[in-house]
Amino acid sequence: MSGPGAVVRGVRGREPLVHCLTAAVSMNLVADALLAAGARPMMTETLDEAPFVVRRADALLANLGTLSTDGRGGIPATVEVARELGVPWVLDPAAIGPSPVRVDLARQLLALGPSVVRANASEVLVLAGDSTGGRGADSTADPAEALAAARTIAARYGTVVAISGAQDVITDGRREVRVSNGHPLLTRVTGTGCTLGALTAACCSVASPLDAAVAATVWLGVAGERAARSCPRPGSFKVELVDQLFELDGDEVERGASVS
Repeated sequence: MSGPGAVVRGVRGREPLVHCLTAAVSMNLVADALLAAGARPMMTETLDEAPFVVRRADALLANLGTLSTDGRGGIPATVEVARELGVPWVLDPAAIGPSPVRVDLARQLLALGPSVVRANASEVLVLAGDSTGGRGADSTADPAEALAAARTIAARYGTVVAISGAQDVITDGRREVRVSNGHPLLTRVTGTGCTLGALTAACCSVASPLDAAVAATVWLGVAGERAARSCPRPGSFKVELVDQLFELDGDEVERGASVS
């Protein structure tokens, strides 16, 4: 098992191209965060273009946060190409629950076997058919409540499920890793969940899905802790978070990891 520090060093060394099919509301933060972390972002979701440009990517993020008409057609087609080429990909079923269209698409994508599913507890429960969802993009469940569902999903689809919360829980269906890094301000900035999905995809380009999910969660969590110490308000925190992703090296991430 590769530690978070080794994975961070791998990302910085490879500079992977990450194709992000992601929420429009968070696209700028996701792109800036990937660049700060040493990766390279690429953003397009149209059916005419995305399935072709993903051929150049080292990893793919499929995020359903602001699902558009373009995305409904472009996301499944792009994922299919990524699977054919062996490109690792991350499913972020953001805000599924109230919308049948989004739930159906998320389950369709899940059946294609993502490398990692990154979601909050309510989203995991919806994927498993055990809930109608949280409040928008916010979870109304605790990761512990979704762990059984996450284990089932991981085993059935051969994926890793990373459940975000006060303490993140990551499972491949057999093993569980708990990450206690992070800060409450991460929930006060739009797009930090999308950013975590993109970082996870970047890490999947250099590590196994379980190691990648753990490393990305620790990396963003440690960056959030450091950013909050100097910038305790959401606006300045957002800028400082990107700066911390840029400044943190693998050794610092490893030392700061709170993993059990």
